[in-house]
Amino acid sequence: QLQLVESGGGLVQPGGSLRLSCAAPESTLDYYHIGWFRQAPDNEREGVACISLSDGSTHYGDSVKGRFTISRDNYKKTVYLQMNSLKPEDTSVYYCAVGEYRDGSMRVDFWGQGTQVTVSS
Repeated sequence: QLQLVESGGGLVQPGGSLRLSCAAPESTLDYYHIGWFRQAPDNEREGVACISLSDGSTHYGDSVKGRFTISRDNYKKTVYLQMNSLKPEDTSVYYCAVGEYRDGSMRVDFWGQGTQVTVSS
């Protein structure tokens, strides 16, 4: 049984920053990745970033490379998404997810409840 606790969303002006957090239970399997997805205009969820709980390796979507950074706590299964230089098109509901990454995509087993990020002047 997994419960993902998300926080950090809010309203910011273009160019601003937010940091999202996602806390997973200690029972989360070590081979899992934790990632962030957001709702696309067509209502499909697109991958933003993910990180390996085992070795810390990271993967990013092309639209956020150089602006967003995903990281993990070394002692807890907690993941952070630092979001800089935010643009209006980054506005979305952001979802934390647990699953496995393979061959350029992440298979999601569990979703968080989502946190709203709004970028507007």
